[in-house]
Amino acid sequence: MASYDLIVIGAGPAGAAAAITAARGGASVAVFDKAKYGRDKVCGDGLTPRAVTALQELDIDLATTHTIDGLRMIAGKKVRELAWPQTSRFASHGAVWPRRELDKHLIDVAANAGAELVWEAEAVPVIENDVVTGVKVGDKTIAAKMVVIATGAQGKVARMLGAVRDEDEPFGLAIRSYAESPRHDDKHLEACLTLKDKNGTAVPGYGWMFPAGDGTVNIGVGALSTMKNFKKLNLNTLLDSYRALVQESWDIGPNLERPRAWRLPMSVKKRHGMGWVAIGDAAGLVNPMNGEGIDYGLESGMLAAQLFLDDPQTAHSRYDEQVGQRFDQFLRTGRRFSFLIGHPWILRSGLRVAVGTQSIANITLGVMGNLIDSETPGAAGKVLTVADKLLAVADPLLRKSRA
Repeated sequence: MASYDLIVIGAGPAGAAAAITAARGGASVAVFDKAKYGRDKVCGDGLTPRAVTALQELDIDLATTHTIDGLRMIAGKKVRELAWPQTSRFASHGAVWPRRELDKHLIDVAANAGAELVWEAEAVPVIENDVVTGVKVGDKTIAAKMVVIATGAQGKVARMLGAVRDEDEPFGLAIRSYAESPRHDDKHLEACLTLKDKNGTAVPGYGWMFPAGDGTVNIGVGALSTMKNFKKLNLNTLLDSYRALVQESWDIGPNLERPRAWRLPMSVKKRHGMGWVAIGDAAGLVNPMNGEGIDYGLESGMLAAQLFLDDPQTAHSRYDEQVGQRFDQFLRTGRRFSFLIGHPWILRSGLRVAVGTQSIANITLGVMGNLIDSETPGAAGKVLTVADKLLAVADPLLRKSRA
């Protein structure tokens, strides 16, 4: 029976980060993906400064990416254009890198580091006495000391392991396309925080224009499940409405491809067990307030692999503990906050506050840029701590009166 030190299921950024780290550390690594080599993944394509920092830690060449200096936030008629903050933890710039190119580049780096890539192959965990001992691919069983689940939004593999979304927690849906625009080389991501559905109801989510620097922009919208009548929300109609809103200012052409939608998991019931860990989207590591998860995917992938290199026997439990310390408070606060803004009148009032003053807008920038977590110093970190405590008290009422 073939065997590896580490097997990764999923060749996206999270899986590639795990494979790169483990292979460079001397482990034997295999990566399995159901798709063909060079497959595309629907996404906004934006990289936060946090994601750029993670890529730099992996020694990834960012020379071909389009550099982003900051974020332009729009709430009604209020527009604030902010530069990414200068910090000692993260890069001072972001980027836009279409996922077809990003994913291909990362997995090529993993292959060059020594990882074996197997495409168009569905790998499922082999479970013996509640311990994952490897994977099965067709009629072939392959052993591994640890299996990393990097399958994106939870599916068959996640269900087998209990790594599924908590049905009581919110999730998101998003849709995007590409269009030509003379502003393709704009240096700011743009986020419109005041979206409305066809009935004029405020939608908890945002519309984005992400300039790719190649003649095109990524245009899309996303919404949270906490709004009333969410199941009736038509994403194509919402995207059309947003397109009409930005048509003149961005001078955008027709869609270059059919708009494609995807689900954003924002919770998970279980992210580790004997012989396995879940990383990235598969672990519910998505910011509920912006739908971003590439940076968390990269970080969790590197963390899982490094802990495995340090000690394969305890890697799964130490991973769960350290991911919890790094992300859980912020993500929990974000999920609770999403129930709050599911109420239209609270959403409208909150958005005016979010960009109303420079100091509050800076904190909003940190939230939208995934720059705030349990290690964040200063005002932003204090706001997170206070918000977490206040929303913990309000959470039962928010859930009971959910829209």
